[in-house]
Amino acid sequence: MHQPELFPPPRGHIGTDESGKGDYFGPLVIAGVFVEDEQQGVLRELGVKDSKSLSDNRVRALAEALKQGYTHSLVAIGPEKYNELYEKLKNLNRILAWGHARVIENILAEVPSRQAITDQFGDRLYVVSALMKKGRTIELIQRPKAEEDLAVAAASILARAEFLKRLHFLSKDWGLDLPKGSSPQAEEAGLTLVKLHGVEALSKAAKTHFKLTDRILKLV
Repeated sequence: MHQPELFPPPRGHIGTDESGKGDYFGPLVIAGVFVEDEQQGVLRELGVKDSKSLSDNRVRALAEALKQGYTHSLVAIGPEKYNELYEKLKNLNRILAWGHARVIENILAEVPSRQAITDQFGDRLYVVSALMKKGRTIELIQRPKAEEDLAVAAASILARAEFLKRLHFLSKDWGLDLPKGSSPQAEEAGLTLVKLHGVEALSKAAKTHFKLTDRILKLV
């Protein structure tokens, strides 16, 4: 006779998202969060939504609450490592797929989940092929505007908070305010960085495949 499970696995799903892919300076951060079905209301009450619609201070505050209450994983790829991977793979979507697959695997090591939802950033097969043994049993859903899902929104908050923290410390390391995004301010900061520390500093602080790099090097 089949015995009922004493502690049935929680019903819920994993959401994953990334931060930093459009920022010239700083790392690429991928985060994943497992949210039980009955916790959806709590996230809504907390004000969890896509990090792009929240202030940096709100993102930091919510990230602390999420870290304490939810099974999560963070994978941060610093600029040097990112540039190495990009040189090798020549494809941002493959780097993203590797990162998303790792956070899914890390969460599955702690809690069983039958489903993971991620934003649409490239061929779904990139992520599927990057998943290892544990992740091969999960249903992977990629969809545009995935941040409308609360688990994905929570992951976007964790990823952004970690990105902001690492960008802050990177700025302190170089003694220079390294801005978010890839605006004219980023170009100006890149130019100053090169003048102060040499061209090689860019590969340690920035994502060098951005077109900004060519513009900065022409101005030096």
